Amino acid sequence: MRPILALLAAVFLAPLPVLAQTRVGEVSTTFRVIGPNDKVVVERYDDPRIPNVSCYVSRADTGGLSGWVGLAEDPSRFSLACRATGPVTLPAGVPDSESVFRQSTSPLFKALTVTRILDREKNVLVYLIVSTKLVDGSPFNSVTAVPIDAPVLR
Repeated sequence: MRPILALLAAVFLAPLPVLAQTRVGEVSTTFRVIGPNDKVVVERYDDPRIPNVSCYVSRADTGGLSGWVGLAEDPSRFSLACRATGPVTLPAGVPDSESVFRQSTSPLFKALTVTRILDREKNVLVYLIVSTKLVDGSPFNSVTAVPIDAPVLR
């Protein structure tokens, strides 16, 4: 009996997933009799190290009773678009590749991760989003790019 109580306590008292900086909007996609509807949500993340770059992620959000209590696993379906919202320059010390956002999409082991990759040759920041859960041997992913205004020093 005690191991079951410990497991339940761990599930319900676990830290909440990191939320997007801003939820821009949502659209209901499937009606649920009990609990919230399934929906597609759009969230904005501002790059924490590169001023004037915002990334917009659209992703599926599972509703129903399991979604309402936080036990649902969201599908690995998403899209990514990053845009310059002002002049884009690189601060000193920015690595060529760095994970910039991470959001849990299930109570265990599944998350969306956005990685920033510097393409020095084309003077562009590439943003790649992947799901940590492998599906049919390959993670779902999406990519976008933002031009840098000032030339990148080599």
